[in-house]
Amino acid sequence: MIDRPRPGSGALASAAANVRLWFAPQRIHEEGETPDYRFTLANERTFLAWLRTSLALVGGGFAVDQFLPHISRPLRLTLALVLLVGGALCAVRAVNQWVRCERAMRRGEDLPISRFPTVLALLLAALSVVLVLAVAFDWAG
Repeated sequence: MIDRPRPGSGALASAAANVRLWFAPQRIHEEGETPDYRFTLANERTFLAWLRTSLALVGGGFAVDQFLPHISRPLRLTLALVLLVGGALCAVRAVNQWVRCERAMRRGEDLPISRFPTVLALLLAALSVVLVLAVAFDWAG
């Protein structure tokens, strides 16, 4: 049986139930009806696209640290860590969104809306501006 939050238990219980599904996705089949397989496969492709984005962010973090040695160490480390943490968050968010969408499809509900893509895009834009400025002005330590 799918873990359902008890009435009045709030968002924390719902989040915990979703996290448990990350490690036992077969339990999603216990809920609702099986959607058209094309939708399930599209959800999986979206999940894999987010994982590729996560890998790109992690690779970018290592690249900043390794290939921009002329930038001051604290700035380089900060930029690299932001990219690495962003990659980790992106991977976690991918799993969570996959579960949320799969559950919604099985229940016949609207797909969940997420602010994560917007937040990620804005943070990457800001980080890109900082990187351009750091390289353009040769902010050496």
